[in-house]
Amino acid sequence: MTPQAQLALLLWMPVVFYLFTVFTPRKAVIVSFIGGLLFLPQRTGFALPLIPDYAGMVATCYGIILAILVYDSQRLSSFQPGWIDLPMLIWCICPFASSITNGLGAYDGLNETLSQMATWGLPYYLGRLYLGNLAGLRELALCILKGGMIYVPLCLWEGRMSPNLHLMIYGYFPHSSGLSQAIRYGGYRPNVFMQHGLMVGMWMMTVALVAFWLWKAGAIKKIWGVSINWLVVVLLFTVIWCRSTGAYMYLVLGIIILFAAKWWRTSLPLLLLIVGLSYYLYTGATGTFQGDEIVSFMSEKINPDRAGSLEFRFDNEEILSEKARQQMTFGWGGWGRNRVYEENWRGELVDISVTDSLWIIAFGVNGAVGLASVTASLLVPAASFGLLRYPPRTWFNPKVAPAAVLAVALALFMLDCVLNNMFNPVFPLISGGISGVVLKQPESLKTKPSRPAVAKRSLPRQRQRLNGKQSLAVGSKLSD
Repeated sequence: MTPQAQLALLLWMPVVFYLFTVFTPRKAVIVSFIGGLLFLPQRTGFALPLIPDYAGMVATCYGIILAILVYDSQRLSSFQPGWIDLPMLIWCICPFASSITNGLGAYDGLNETLSQMATWGLPYYLGRLYLGNLAGLRELALCILKGGMIYVPLCLWEGRMSPNLHLMIYGYFPHSSGLSQAIRYGGYRPNVFMQHGLMVGMWMMTVALVAFWLWKAGAIKKIWGVSINWLVVVLLFTVIWCRSTGAYMYLVLGIIILFAAKWWRTSLPLLLLIVGLSYYLYTGATGTFQGDEIVSFMSEKINPDRAGSLEFRFDNEEILSEKARQQMTFGWGGWGRNRVYEENWRGELVDISVTDSLWIIAFGVNGAVGLASVTASLLVPAASFGLLRYPPRTWFNPKVAPAAVLAVALALFMLDCVLNNMFNPVFPLISGGISGVVLKQPESLKTKPSRPAVAKRSLPRQRQRLNGKQSLAVGSKLSD
């Protein structure tokens, strides 16, 4: 934590208020979220009594809520909860039950619940409040593209020169590993101002996927004067430049899902992904998952180094899952109680576990209830969008395309949560927006014919005819 990092965090509050004075409330919420995600410092903040610390994206949420109270307070009363909000509600209040069942006390439970609400609940709530229609999700998609365009030169710089922008501006590396996890494929994995290079890869993958689908659907032509044709090429190159194997896989999978909807008018690949994720989490939580064949296949056919990394991950998840099953329902609560410890030769307890993925953390800390609720809060909106409201045959429609690609990105983020723990508040924001769309009846997708222009062209002829009739009438009267 450095003075310049603290100053940036303090100045972000008035910036959010300023955005509400120059944009509509909906756009101000989106720009505040994306701006905070792209540029706020990591691992810095201010401790606050009772409520979660003023840090990172929580600081952005605080600023947005206060600005809404000042500039758009009537919007708060328009929120109407629905069935699809239940998973997020359970995920937000689950920490209280985890603390109580582990004897950590009501104060600890309340504090953990408030932290969960600020981290996950507020972005979801703001998405429900402002982005619950096709127009709102289109504006979010466009702002995601603009945020990606801003990050392109920064990613290109760090991929060549090393991830040093956070160090240069804020005085320290955003991740405790420094450069050790940034060297990949003969270059560097960009970090920019995010938590880790994996998070940047996931973000730029989402940007590229959104740009690609909006280009194919003809939803946009230019952004900031840049042709979408060139923008797609640049963004795809940037994803490759981010040197994240997972991002490559997610991008290919997302394109397959979207083109299946276009060509065969089916969401089967998306549903298979959701079912596959659910099955993997079930087997992982119950201890029946066998990853030896996957590791052997990767070692022989793909990359031995990546196979070794995957084997290390599976081994850690196995011992962590085994401990989590000792407190199956609500987990172990906080304070590192979900981790696995052994005594060393000095009789000291040493942590021998590594928590790489969000799912194993959720399972260990908040149990099966927490794991099921966080999974459902991301996957149920994505599945319901195509099953209940907008079938795959509509995903290529320019009005539906932005929402459709964001729903697919939401499922891909859940896939990343199975492999990594790189939380991005934009995805709960997307989940809230998609949930709002699911709770409403489908909007009309018919395009109105441009008749005013025809009527405008025929108006002079009508006037000429009318003037001609009037002149004939006057002439007849004069002849009489």
